[in-house]
Amino acid sequence: MSGKKPGNGSSRRAFLRGATAAGAGALAAGTARAQAPDPLITKVQPWAQGFGDGVDETPYGLPIEYESDVVRRNVEWLTADTISSINFTPIHALDGTITPQGCAFERHHSGAIDLRKEDYRLMINGMVDTPLVFSYADLERFPRENQVYFCECAANTGMEWAGAQLNGVQFTHGMIHNMEYSGVPLRTLLQEAGLDTAGDLTNKWVFVEGADASSNGRSIPMEKALDDVLVAFKANGEALRKEHGYPVRLVVPGWEGNMWVKWVRRIEVMDGPVESREETSKYTDTLENGISRKWTWAMDAKSVVTSPSPQAPITHGKGPLVITGLAWSGRGAITRVDVSRDGGMSWQAARLAKPGEQKALTRFYLDTDWDGSEMLLQSRAMDDTGYVQPTKSQLREVRGLNSIYHNNCIQTWLVRSDGEAENVEVS
Repeated sequence: MSGKKPGNGSSRRAFLRGATAAGAGALAAGTARAQAPDPLITKVQPWAQGFGDGVDETPYGLPIEYESDVVRRNVEWLTADTISSINFTPIHALDGTITPQGCAFERHHSGAIDLRKEDYRLMINGMVDTPLVFSYADLERFPRENQVYFCECAANTGMEWAGAQLNGVQFTHGMIHNMEYSGVPLRTLLQEAGLDTAGDLTNKWVFVEGADASSNGRSIPMEKALDDVLVAFKANGEALRKEHGYPVRLVVPGWEGNMWVKWVRRIEVMDGPVESREETSKYTDTLENGISRKWTWAMDAKSVVTSPSPQAPITHGKGPLVITGLAWSGRGAITRVDVSRDGGMSWQAARLAKPGEQKALTRFYLDTDWDGSEMLLQSRAMDDTGYVQPTKSQLREVRGLNSIYHNNCIQTWLVRSDGEAENVEVS
């Protein structure tokens, strides 16, 4: 493997100069040695000889046909029916951090429902002075916020507890998206209903229900409800998609996606948690001794290399290579990501695309050179609480093999000399 420092651009600049020279040399060589010139340089191409589409032909823009493989994908055997399943984000094919709504992962318990804005109602009731019912139009009249947060299913990477299972980062880590949400702080609506947010709220909770058939009720401690929870009706500047809870959903930053109740219809202030199905028999972490961890809401620091990976192999051969991926933490902001090319024996600090943001995805890059040798690619995230992403072995020592949820282990890709990659596990 190359010993160059991360970000060393000398060989990269030489490569780019060589590519430019080769382009010019191809014409000269074509004259001197009668070699076939590059038709993309020497010929007038069809797209330059006529008109393109008019603006009236694309009233709502969709991805061009050449990107038709960048789509959500389901794992057919994962659940008994698609109405209670997952479509995974194609994170191997994306860059930056914002997830387009059209390919952002979806998870349903009883299917995505049709609910018009005009028919939408949200009730705030329970231990408040004045129970209220808000229409969609009512919500739009309150002061709103715009915040970027990631939403991660608690079962993301859950199949990896027992070993390397699914051969693609879309399937091992694709139960996640990162969007800019616009909405009203839940705190504002609770205050409107007369909750004394300055009073004694010890042991106070809210219970949140969705309007779909499953209801998907979850209890949230009042401290979190008054902190950063949003009642959101826009994502990435436009209305929520149907599969993401249109017209209104809850946003619970940093906490497991099951608590981000979609089509939210009722929020009840209570003096304790409800202990619903989704927080007892489900969404708890069973340890080796059979005892289950409870109230494991926050998503711990995690990262993954998205390219190279099984769905994004190296196709250009030796030379300059950009290793990239995503990191996130439900407890704060990412401060550092290290990348290993030898299965964790040595690490290099990656370059963060920009400083980590609270409870949002962070993009990292390692600009390097590849000599064609096999690599065991890993990434390791750290957040501003000092937490360091653990290995699978470290997690198993504490949690055993009975868990499904909250697997934030270091992931390993074996990149072979031909550039193909495979999901593997290192001890």
